[in-house]
Parts: sequence; structure tokens; C-alpha cells
Amino acid sequence: MKRISRTTLFTSTQLALCLIANLPFASYASDATPTAAIPATATNDASADSSKKVKNLDAVKVTGAAITVDKIAPTQGSMMAIQPQSIIGEQYLRENVAPTGDYTDAISIAPSISTVAPNGPGLMEAQSVTMRGFQDGEYNVTFDGIPWGDSNDFTHHSTSYFTTQDTGSIVVDRGPGTASTLGNATFGGTIAVGSRTPSDTAGIEPYLSFGSFGTWVEGAQLHTGAIQQTGGTTALINLENARSDGYLTYAGQRRQNVFAKIVQPIGDNTTLTFVGMYNNIHQNVPLGATRAQIEAYGPNYGLNNDPYSQDYYGYNIDNIDTYMSYVGLHSAFDGWTIDNKAYTYSYNHFGWNGEDPNGETPNGTIYSPLDVPAQALRNTYTSYGDIFRLGKELGPGELRTGFWYDHQRNLRTLYEVDANLNYAYNAPTQLAATDRDMRDTLTTFQPYLEYNWNITDRLSLTGGVKDADFKRDINAVVNQKTGEPLVYSKDYSKVLPSLALHWQLSDSWTAYAQLAKGFLAPNLNTFYTSAPQDNTVKPQQTINKQIGTTWSDGRLTLSADGYYINFNNKIESRTVGAITTFYNAGGAVYKGLEGEATYLLADGFSVYANGSLNRAIDNATNQWLPNAPSKTAALGVIYSSGPLYASLIDKFVGHRYGDTGLQQPFGGYATTNFATSYTFAEGFGALKSVKIGVQVNNVFDNKSVYYLSGYTAQDNTPLYFTIPARSYELTFSAKL
Repeated sequence: MKRISRTTLFTSTQLALCLIANLPFASYASDATPTAAIPATATNDASADSSKKVKNLDAVKVTGAAITVDKIAPTQGSMMAIQPQSIIGEQYLRENVAPTGDYTDAISIAPSISTVAPNGPGLMEAQSVTMRGFQDGEYNVTFDGIPWGDSNDFTHHSTSYFTTQDTGSIVVDRGPGTASTLGNATFGGTIAVGSRTPSDTAGIEPYLSFGSFGTWVEGAQLHTGAIQQTGGTTALINLENARSDGYLTYAGQRRQNVFAKIVQPIGDNTTLTFVGMYNNIHQNVPLGATRAQIEAYGPNYGLNNDPYSQDYYGYNIDNIDTYMSYVGLHSAFDGWTIDNKAYTYSYNHFGWNGEDPNGETPNGTIYSPLDVPAQALRNTYTSYGDIFRLGKELGPGELRTGFWYDHQRNLRTLYEVDANLNYAYNAPTQLAATDRDMRDTLTTFQPYLEYNWNITDRLSLTGGVKDADFKRDINAVVNQKTGEPLVYSKDYSKVLPSLALHWQLSDSWTAYAQLAKGFLAPNLNTFYTSAPQDNTVKPQQTINKQIGTTWSDGRLTLSADGYYINFNNKIESRTVGAITTFYNAGGAVYKGLEGEATYLLADGFSVYANGSLNRAIDNATNQWLPNAPSKTAALGVIYSSGPLYASLIDKFVGHRYGDTGLQQPFGGYATTNFATSYTFAEGFGALKSVKIGVQVNNVFDNKSVYYLSGYTAQDNTPLYFTIPARSYELTFSAKL
């Protein structure tokens, strides 16, 4: 089938002009985020743990070697962690993640993580990103310690904010953390994304990538270097344009991203950080394909080019604009530490889709029996918030306190339209064609207090408590599901204690144990009823028990852990007549074992492996929860020496079910990725450090069905996604 045509919105000349235009702003800047080489603490902001008595326990460097095991490892545990976590370093992000990829592509290598990008890396929002069986919306995603996402269900638009080129590190924290771990969904853990740090050396770094599915990426980074006239200001600006036809038919994407970070030292102990980003996406989005469509048209069937079909690519469109920015202050003096981030972010989505793409709903509108029924949606939200942290050395440890405040307001509309008549309302009046017209808010306030007690030089105990308070308000002209107006509000509150023990057994060996509560606020869908006041739901809650250990010496980094999680207050619903009520039922038990290791061999070679055995069982039915793999594993070999890098890594995901009641079973699958690059130190004329890289994803071309994306509206026919076919990316970069 044909693909949609590619359109270049930024030329190379325009990129250069944008860089030049932004040069004057480089002198106004601020504070560096910790890089991947620094193990993060259990909080979702590494800077939050400021204890002067915590030793630097980075992985030990290999004596006399040009490389270190901590820089080579694709994932590794932290010697400072008090719960299981995997640090994904900058080398893996630069070498192994496709230029079009996002954070979900990066974390897919980690133990207990399951995800596949159905349209190719970063070319469509990840449809299922699970961690120990917890789904998106049941764990946090943070950016430089700031929790972000849709307040209606706490899910995340993985392609709509930062890119891989904006990212400097990622930490996958598999647990609720301590009292100072902030966010609406600490329930299942935290994926902590850190921004890239500006270089102390000035320069411009252009890059160009192209590959399968008609994919092109053009961009450039500007580093100002340390500007001594302004006290050592450093700044980074990244401009990027990407476009692709996508793996799925007629599922093209165009994306532009601008990211800027400025770090401004103030004296010897204080820094200011300014970060801003803007992202624009235009894409055609399939909802999945039936078995019949896959058999008839191939595993990459997505959309078609028939304007009388509800699956026509011209009727299935997203236009999404987003921005995110924050101002951060970090200061340390006389045993005190202060860390504060004031932020805002916004998501503005206009979308259109056929009434029942890939389904059986017949054509026909009030205007013509041949016209295509469709839907037009708008979803826009803006968050404003602040995270404040204060620490003080007190007695044999550190007292920490602070809060997180966030206010998000939403507008959500959905109309039935006639696609053939330029999306005219598919009803005599606009109100009759309205499926929803809602305005809602979520206000969150989470103060916390904790103390890190250094019992001895090698043993510490962290205990604390957090008060999670959140309030939902809705003012709907047409409420979702009921079609009726609704004005309603509800407050929820939960006190969450935590306790964690960290023991440094030797210079190379640490261990930890954790007992903590996590929580998940009720979703907005508990208001999708005629009588929400009859709902008696409380926040869903976990009680996490975890133990683990990390070893790191000159050649080996090794981590292992075991976990047992009681999931309580599971929210379910009951419908009697026209009234739906929500209530807390039983829960589930999550338990398992996890491990990861990298061993540095001689002559630049190393081997990497990770694995997990996972169980996620519903207490009421004693059945497996949907989209919860029974196991994961990874195995690979890496070569890194001087200018040459190469890796071959295989990731396996075990069997799972796509729906409740052990329905839609899927077998295990494996994908193997190859990456290599070479950097020419001599350069070519004005181009220095010229680098050529090649990535091959899904080397063995596994195109099996792996995910149930839902059902058709008319007949409840299952819709599926398959693993994208083998693809390649060729990347050139340099320094000017």
C-alpha cells in the first residue's frame, strides 16, 4: 500500500537560523540535573537526598582501563538505593535508542518492563507499558523530578513532550519510594527521566538520521560552554525535526521539538535552572487491526486510502501541541539544603477518527446514507505546580521535609460528525451530537516529613510519612457515559508511611529492605455516573515489602531483589438500572524476583543479562491480571573501546493475557537489536568528532501479534497490534 507523503517543516537552513536567533538568550541561565553516572536515591528527584553523610558509591572504575563497567552497563542497580531500581545511562540512550525513540523505547530493556512501539520507535504512543504487571496510569513518570500526566487517569503521552535527544538519564524505580517520593501514582513505582546537562565546552552538534519506513530526523544542539562573564553560565538548545511514514500503513508522523536548558551558578553554593520545551505532532493513528485484516493485508495493516471507509487515514488524525517549563533553585549551606521547582506544562490535542475504524458499523449520517460517521475530539489541560524540599543535618542524620502542589484543569469534548462534509455535526443540533462536554480539575497537595538516621557509618534507616490529599471537581454540560449535566466535587486523603533500611556491607556490596505504602487516586471515570455521591470509593493502595542487594567492583555490577505487594481497595463498578456506582472490592497480589548484571571482559568486551519472574494474581478470581507478563529476560554482548561501539541485545517477554478472565492469551516473544557506531577523532575540515552509527531493530524480523488494543464498537471484534518488522536507522553527527 501507499504511504502518506513526507513533508519537511524545518529545512537545514531554518534550523541554523533558529540556533543563531537563540544565541543571545544563552547568558541568562541555571542548575545541573544529576547525570546517569550518579546513582539516584529512592525519591523521584535525585537532588532530594542531600545528606552529607551518604558516601559516593558510584560503581568502581576499572584500574588502568579506558572504560568503566558503570558506563557500559545498559541497566544497573544503585549502591545507594533503598528499593529496586535500574539506572539507564547516557551511553545506552545515545547508542541503542533510535533517534525517533522516546523514554518507553529506552526502558524496554529493563527487568520487569514490557513494551513495544507498534509503529516503530517513537512513531506512535506506546500502547502498553507495564512494570511488574502495573499498567501506565498505575505508576509515576517524572521529568527532572516533576510528576506529569493526564489527571483523569494518570496515563502519559509518551511522544508528546521530551525526545531522546533531550534526555540525559532514566531511572526505573520499582516501588513507592519513601515519604519524599511525590506523585499521584506512586502506587506502582516511578520512571524518572532526567534532562540532558549542558556541556562546559562550547559548540554546535548537528545530526542527521534516516532509515526504514521513510524515516528522517534532522537536528542540531547548541552548547554555549561555560560563560565566565556571567559567572559560569552554561546552556543547551536542541532543535529537532522528524518525519516518517511509519511501519503501519498510512500511519505517518511529523514531529518538531525545541528544548532549552540554562544553568546559572550563583556564588559557590547555589544554582538556578531554567528549562523549557515545545513539541508539535501531526500523525495518523490506527486503533489496531482485526485478525481478518491482518491475514488479508499483512501484519502492518493500520489505515487505508478509501475516503468512504471509517478507516481512511484522512479521518484518523491527531494534531497535538505541548509545552513544559520550570525554574529550579538548589542551594546548600551550613548543613541546610533547599531545592525548589516551580513548573507548568500543557497538552492541547485536536483529534478526529472514524466512528468505528476497522469495525462493522455501517456508513450513514443524517446528511446521507453513504457519508462516513466520525468523531471530533478536543482534550486540553494545563498544570501549574511547585515542589519544595528542605533538608537539615540534625543529630546522626538528616531531617527532610517539603511538599508537592499541583493544579490541573481540563477541557474534554467529543462530537459525532459527518467526515464527508468537513466534520459537520452529525445531528440537527450541536448538543444532540455531543458525546461529552466536560471541564474538570484535580488539585493535589502532598506534604511530607522524613528522617534519615545514620545508625553507623555503614547502616542507615529512613522513616517518614506523607499526607496525600487530592480534590476532583467536574462541571459537565454533557457528562461522559451518562450524557447528562453534572456539577460535583470530591475530596480524598490518605496518610502514607514508609520505612527503609540501607546497609553498606563492604565498599563493593550493599543491601536494603523496604516496607512502604503506595496509593492511587480514583480516576475521573468514577464521576461518569448519574449519582456520583453514591460512590464510596477510597484510593487504591499497595503495601510493598521488598529486599535487595547490589554488588559493584572493578569488573562486575550485579543487582537482585525480591518483592511482595498487596494491592488493596481495587475499584469496581455495579450498574442497576441507569445508575452506576463504584466501590472498593478486594485486590491483587504482585510478587517476584528480579536481577541484572554486567560483567566487563578483556579487550573492551562485556556481557549483559537481566531477568525477572513475575506473578500478578487477582484475589477474587485467583486469575492472572491482564497485560502482566509471567517473566522477562535480556541477554547481550557489548564492545566499547576507543572510537568503536557495538552491541547485540535480545529482550524476551513471557506469556500473558490481553483481557480479564484469562481471555486473549499471548505467547512469549523476543526481539533482538543491533547497534554500532564509530567516531572519527581527526574530523573532516570544520567537522570534528564525526560519528556514524547504525541501528537494526528486530534483527530476526519477528512480526507476531503481541497486544490486544481493544474491540470494535459494533460487534466487539478484537483488535491487535503486531511487532514492527526489522528496521534500520543510519545516523551521522559531528561537532562544529
